[in-house]
Amino acid sequence: MYQHHVLSALAGKIGATSVFIGTMRDFNEGDQVKGMTLEHYPGMTEKQLAKIICEAQGQWSLLDALVVHRVGAILPDEPIVLVAVWAAHRGDAFDASRYVMEALKSKAPFWKKELLHSKEERWVLKNTDGYTKT
Repeated sequence: MYQHHVLSALAGKIGATSVFIGTMRDFNEGDQVKGMTLEHYPGMTEKQLAKIICEAQGQWSLLDALVVHRVGAILPDEPIVLVAVWAAHRGDAFDASRYVMEALKSKAPFWKKELLHSKEERWVLKNTDGYTKT
């Protein structure tokens, strides 16, 4: 649906599409996680996501970008976020997609409460940086 309505105006101009889908893991900070509740501040969250996309459009040559983020109850292996970026060239699409995802993790007002297998609940105080530590 999105492609037909929005992207049809860009027909022939798109040379690259970068899509990232983030899913919920069943572990965090060394603990097994059974589920999570994701909360946000309506209005503020959408404004911040739009600002992040504008920042990406200012740094890379983008044709369009889209962020869809879930809220509410989420279980392991379920998708949480979709980031899609369209550009004429793959470098812009890849780099902008990574930027949007990292900025979203650090700037967008989402709050996560994890339910551990031990039945304990805890708020996530910080997001991971996106790389595995070895």
